Amino acid sequence: MRLEGKVAAITGAASGFGAGAARRFVAEGAKVVLGDIQEEAGKAVAAELGANAIYVDCNVTNEEHIANMVDTAVSEFGKLDVMYNNAGIVGAVGPISSTPGDEWRFTVDILLNGVFYGCKHAARVMMPQGSGSIISMASTAGILGGLGPHCYTACKHAVVGLTKGVAAELCHYNIRANAIAPAGMATAMVANVSTGDPDAIEETKKILAQNSPLKGRPGLAEDVVNAALWLASDESGYTTGHTLTTDAGTTIGATTNPIAFAEYEPLFREAGKKGME
Repeated sequence: MRLEGKVAAITGAASGFGAGAARRFVAEGAKVVLGDIQEEAGKAVAAELGANAIYVDCNVTNEEHIANMVDTAVSEFGKLDVMYNNAGIVGAVGPISSTPGDEWRFTVDILLNGVFYGCKHAARVMMPQGSGSIISMASTAGILGGLGPHCYTACKHAVVGLTKGVAAELCHYNIRANAIAPAGMATAMVANVSTGDPDAIEETKKILAQNSPLKGRPGLAEDVVNAALWLASDESGYTTGHTLTTDAGTTIGATTNPIAFAEYEPLFREAGKKGME
């Protein structure tokens, strides 16, 4: 019951990290508003979770939809304690020289503008109550270059920056803002990219395990859900402006290869000399 008495809103809650977070949040005592454009799947998750969950249609490119989602949390459950800006896509891919402008703008609208709308409307109701936790989905591609498509990378870097700016402003209202930066995790989106089949989760786990710095350990959706749970709970009450990685050390340089100088040698000195003498 780590979220007992709390109310959360989650975008992209019909599948993947969002659905996992919705289930876990309710299990931990929260009431949850699930927002998504996948109406059938979203309603199914809400029905599974019972009276503590409500589904609303929410296209994150539409600010009014985000505002309605936040207002629904307040009208149905009395407040909003947690805003989880989770919705996302891979978006525009390909060389920078030939990326279509309309695909770029559409991707930005989902991955960045949707997060902005979530932060904005969460702040609108959290500021008067003097508390809250805003969680936004970044990526390892928001910390390093070359890990994702250009637009995805640019938007996830922007989410990290936006999180820091929002945290610096809203700390004065006892509101925290943090981000989560996963590596490739065993989800339908990654399975589709890796295998061409969004349902090939087990095969994707094997692929990820082979390429994981943590030997044999793939990244799982529950790893991100656990991070979101911690950031949503009072356990992270002194943490704000932080980007929490779930990446097996990828962003600090960990790879499947041994580190340089893993074997002992006498210390290296000036002019090619070695050793203490």
